[in-house]
Amino acid sequence: MKKFILIIALSIIIVFAGLYSFLKINSPLVSGTVGSTQDNKAVVVAIGNKGFGKLKINEVLVNNYNEPIKLKIQVTNPLKGFVLSKTFDEKEFGISNIDTVDIESDTSPITQLEKMNDGTATINDKSYGISVVHNEPIERLHITYSHFGLKFEETVSVNNP
Repeated sequence: MKKFILIIALSIIIVFAGLYSFLKINSPLVSGTVGSTQDNKAVVVAIGNKGFGKLKINEVLVNNYNEPIKLKIQVTNPLKGFVLSKTFDEKEFGISNIDTVDIESDTSPITQLEKMNDGTATINDKSYGISVVHNEPIERLHITYSHFGLKFEETVSVNNP
């Protein structure tokens, strides 16, 4: 009986270790198109979730891990697209506080682009974009997020002219 319990316990540990390793290696957050103002002080980065289950953006920092002046998330659809703004007054583009939005699964920007190219995109498809404004040109975004209780960090480079 002790052997049976030990085998079950070890099996559970191995399954959780395997799942943890899989999630760490296959980060679910993906980024797509990056749009910026001419001075690169405002950017919008298309993001999505290629994993299963929702993910939550915890923090977005710029360049050398500095707090941005303004930070929002756009929830729209591929037919409407994103707006690049320094004011975030464009309510019709679904601009929200980043802590109020969960990124749903199967929302990869690549998948959205394929749907647009195939003519199968609808207004029910969700597209997400992180909008950031900073007082100096933005070179990198450091996105910290959680997925199934695990913390991840993704760095997105913004190509400067």
